[in-house]
Amino acid sequence: MPNLVMEYSNSVEERVNIPGLLDDLHQVALKSGLFELASVKSRAVRINDWLIGEEGDSVDFIHLSFELLAGRTEEQKRDLSRQLIDTLQRQASHVRSLTVNIRDMDKACFQKVVN
Repeated sequence: MPNLVMEYSNSVEERVNIPGLLDDLHQVALKSGLFELASVKSRAVRINDWLIGEEGDSVDFIHLSFELLAGRTEEQKRDLSRQLIDTLQRQASHVRSLTVNIRDMDKACFQKVVN
């Protein structure tokens, strides 16, 4: 079930291999041992309009939101977060803002249909 969503400012496309970075982040999730391999979903979302602080859209960014069903320990989530940010830093160190947020989803409220 985990969903990795990489949002990035359109200004980073010229300097970052977005498909390659997404694949590397996806591999981190697959190799973590925390999930069924077939359940890991990753996608990149280009953001055309954004504002950061008083600098508006002059600050570029990559932000990872990683949602997973509750059940992993804080240590497991912290380790995954570190691996993801390390991957971001290796490939996009020149991007001003790199962030990772791992969130638990409520199993009781999650619905899924696979056809």
